[in-house]
Amino acid sequence: MKLRDRAIEAAKAHLPAALRDRVVRLQRRFGLQWPRTGSVRFGSFRRTSPISPIFGLDRGPPIDRYYIESFLAAHAEDIRGRALEMGDAFYIKKFGGPKVERVDVLHLVEGNPEATLVADLSRADHLASDAFDCIIFTQSLQMIYDMRAAMRHLHRMLKPGGVLLLTSHGTSKIGRRLGRDDWGEYWRITVQGAQALLAETFPEAEVEVSSHGNVLAAVSFLHGLSANELTPAELDHSDPDFEIVVTARAVKRSRQGVVSSQRAATQ
Repeated sequence: MKLRDRAIEAAKAHLPAALRDRVVRLQRRFGLQWPRTGSVRFGSFRRTSPISPIFGLDRGPPIDRYYIESFLAAHAEDIRGRALEMGDAFYIKKFGGPKVERVDVLHLVEGNPEATLVADLSRADHLASDAFDCIIFTQSLQMIYDMRAAMRHLHRMLKPGGVLLLTSHGTSKIGRRLGRDDWGEYWRITVQGAQALLAETFPEAEVEVSSHGNVLAAVSFLHGLSANELTPAELDHSDPDFEIVVTARAVKRSRQGVVSSQRAATQ
């Protein structure tokens, strides 16, 4: 972070709100903004179409995948036992290792050779309850119109003590797949939205929700630059006002916890 940026952050943190508002009004009145209005150099970003229309896949690893894979790597110990993933088993294979005893893949429609289960998650009553030790649910929630129903089924399908590893876009271009499937893309998720949704659909679960990204990473991601075109420091700087990817880890309450709570209530 540059010295000027550090000074701005320090001022935001320590100056009283009234004084900050006065400074902003003076800046606007006398044209003291920095960079000055009209002086910003857009460079390669001065265009109305993205540099890569396919999330940067043609340039290197996409920026959102950097955050997704960092999250999964940090929670690789959760990928164990009977594990389920959407669409294919790429991340189970990459991060699960020998702890995984059985791999399942869920797909929306018939025809996926990797799929062991076929279901619409918002209408998945036929899928077994208490079946999975881990469910990897990356970049899928925004494509399901009835998110609440899908999340309730994910909770039901996890074993007590099982873990949901979820990621979803906060900031992104629309991922169109015309001619490949009938999926839509309905939502963008915020940390507050994910927390509220999990509180409702994963009752009494242990939940951790985080966001990843900053303004530079967000602009670069929208233009389709790859993660290789930014430095690790630029990618890892987290600004909660720029949520590129929202991640959540939710642990379904174990039966032992329920029994312990019931026992404590009777004592």
